[in-house]
Amino acid sequence: MNDTICHRLPESVRIYEIGGAVRDDLLGEPVTDHDFVVVGATPEMMLSAGFRPVGKDFPVFLHPETHEEYALARTERKAGCGYHGFTFYTAPDVSLADDLWRRDLTINAMARDKHGTLIDPFEGRRDLRARVLRHVSPAFSEDPLRVLRVARFAARLDFDVADETMELMRNIVESGELEALVAERMWQETARALMAQKPSRFLQVLRACGALAVWMPEVDALYGVPQKPEYHPEIDAGIHVEEVLDAAARFHFSLPVRYALLCHDLGKAVTTCEQLPDHHGHESKGAPLVNALSKRLKVPNDCADAARIVTRLHGEVLHVFEMDARALLALLHSCDALRRPYRLTWLIDASFTDCNARAAQPQEDRQGNYLRRALRTLKNVDARKIADELRDDSAAIPLAIRAQQIQALRQMIQAWDESLGS
Repeated sequence: MNDTICHRLPESVRIYEIGGAVRDDLLGEPVTDHDFVVVGATPEMMLSAGFRPVGKDFPVFLHPETHEEYALARTERKAGCGYHGFTFYTAPDVSLADDLWRRDLTINAMARDKHGTLIDPFEGRRDLRARVLRHVSPAFSEDPLRVLRVARFAARLDFDVADETMELMRNIVESGELEALVAERMWQETARALMAQKPSRFLQVLRACGALAVWMPEVDALYGVPQKPEYHPEIDAGIHVEEVLDAAARFHFSLPVRYALLCHDLGKAVTTCEQLPDHHGHESKGAPLVNALSKRLKVPNDCADAARIVTRLHGEVLHVFEMDARALLALLHSCDALRRPYRLTWLIDASFTDCNARAAQPQEDRQGNYLRRALRTLKNVDARKIADELRDDSAAIPLAIRAQQIQALRQMIQAWDESLGS
């Protein structure tokens, strides 16, 4: 808190640091964002002290120097469906306890006063030590977004969900209120969970309360689908997705790669019983399922593109050493690697994770190194020079460039094979 600004408020006003900053400090984690609740103040007092208003639904103010958020203590009442179905009450008589009571989890319902004294009316510190996510009050059930938030915190902290809280989450799912959530908020929580240390916990918690079948039926359908044990010792296709997501977190791969891994095997859920445990053609079968999921969640373009590319091509990466120059060129063109090399990086990272999810020590990424060398080889083909030489026969230019690319890749493949032989 900045004393100069905050001291402009009346002496009766109390300011407390709340929420994530208190929680993360107790966990020994770095604190990057600081939020405050102001008790005993009115909007007029905040404006007079120099704070800038930013809240639309309830009074939130930015500190003019630190730009940290200061919200007036408030209570809320359910007045409609979904995340926005609330009315808020703010007044000087709303206490800190009133404000904390409306929060989702006990670990997020702690505060510190200006002296650093912890205020913990709902025993959040106890639950931190026990590694448990527990709701604060029955008001938890009024906000369906909290189902996602709990699952996301499970992924971030690798905590368990209290039985009574899981029961409330199941009730929310059964009520049908999940359908009132806007896709943008669903994706925001999903993206944060995918970037957490244990993304598998996100899927596990959603599945346990029934929400996965509502929000991501394509992913939910993978559980119980058998796979060939010689390739996937975990056997279950849903468990495989959990393992590759956790591996991607260990490897610190990007959000597009992690979302692509969430989607890469969706086609296995539609394999016929006669084919099981083989999944021939699951890559192409997964394409419409990936598109449906990305559309429903309003996934950003980069993540949606990565999911389509990886779903369609991850199987081919396993066979790059068997490809001739034409097939290798077709693979690189399929992900538009020359113009968008980051797409090839998505494919390489996702395929590496798919192969090494269970490995105690990841293997050398031979396929990835091979594909990177192939792309460098293509970049060394001087397409502009070829175009200049054939400027009087423009129709021949693409064929000539392609022929030169194939020849260059043939030489690369031969050099690679010779290096292995030596």
